[in-house]
Amino acid sequence: MSISKADFDYVAQMVRGHAAIVLEAGKEYLVENRLTPLAEQEGYESLGHLIARMRSEPNLNGLHHKCIDAMTTNETSFFRDFHPFEALRKEILPKLISQRAAARQLTIWSAACSTGQEPYTLAMILAEHFPQLVDWKVTIIATDLSPTVLKVAGLGHYSQFEVNRGLPASYLVKYFTKQGDRWLIKPELKKNIQFRPMNLVQPWPILPPFDLVFIRNVMIYFDVDTKKSILRRIRNCLLPHGYLLLGSAETTMNLDADYRPVAFTRTVVYEVINQK
Repeated sequence: MSISKADFDYVAQMVRGHAAIVLEAGKEYLVENRLTPLAEQEGYESLGHLIARMRSEPNLNGLHHKCIDAMTTNETSFFRDFHPFEALRKEILPKLISQRAAARQLTIWSAACSTGQEPYTLAMILAEHFPQLVDWKVTIIATDLSPTVLKVAGLGHYSQFEVNRGLPASYLVKYFTKQGDRWLIKPELKKNIQFRPMNLVQPWPILPPFDLVFIRNVMIYFDVDTKKSILRRIRNCLLPHGYLLLGSAETTMNLDADYRPVAFTRTVVYEVINQK
């Protein structure tokens, strides 16, 4: 049975209010596809019964959070879109390393990191191409709203299908260990990564200043006001000459005039104008 309009509106309002994800009319199939397995898992006869139970609870509880978790999009892969990571390796990181030579410190944020492929990609690039950082303080902070994907990311265990998506064979051999039908990230690659829960649309925890912020293919799901709020808060976290990297379909234009685009090879990143 298809989800009723009232139930869809309830889920859309809940998800928008607590995760800023916009579910417009026509996305009923998405709610059905993602929440029907949850209803079965939780022992409800139907999706309608699951939503009725959530409606009966005045405050958010574990069931609501599981629903929000299920409705988040967690599409990711190693070296996703390739070109931003090439620009990072060839131009962005060499420039930043030169500028940060006195401090000998580099701090990177992978926001909405999903199951961890992005922060591990960053760690592999640093280990493979920048051996001079061995005695620097290098930190990658990886955050996500979903406790489910953060658990997967922290384990660093991936299927053959997942490592086949974008990961060069030489990196697989060097930075992973095969265990049964899974590939495990080697411990030395994890040592500089901190996985933390974080909701981008709720009050932010105290964060360190960042040299690089990756928040790619995330803001396409948010409304304009939410995008503006996130961009403003990122500005306050970026170090001078630091860079913001967005997805190829995302931009700061018409959202925040205090950013300017900077073109690297086949990749546009953003830096803050007149940053003190």
